Amino acid sequence: MHLMSSKRMAIGAVLALSLATGAAAHHGWTWAEGEQTELRGTIEKITMGGPHPTLDVATADDGVWLIELGNPRQTARSGFVEGSAKKGDAIVVLGNRSQKADEKRMKAVRITVADKRYDIYPERIQTN
Repeated sequence: MHLMSSKRMAIGAVLALSLATGAAAHHGWTWAEGEQTELRGTIEKITMGGPHPTLDVATADDGVWLIELGNPRQTARSGFVEGSAKKGDAIVVLGNRSQKADEKRMKAVRITVADKRYDIYPERIQTN
């Protein structure tokens, strides 16, 4: 019996550690540049599920970018919900791009679709 409970504790510890490590790797901004940039393009795909809604945005001269929004609740609080945008809509994204130069990925702090602005992370928006 003692051996089984030790195994369970070990398995539980490994699971807890892997979940904590995954959460730490997923959340945060350490993977992104500190400076914000603007990206303009056309929405190719919208995924509203968790852990973060995402947009695939095609740009005129830089291919398709993966745009990460806030968690589903935070994104909804900004007003961006199912039906706020559709494939083919023009979009302007303000956000922090990946530190990896070859990775077309950005964390959005604000998106603008059809002249409607959605502040996903209003406290992080850098103004000049």
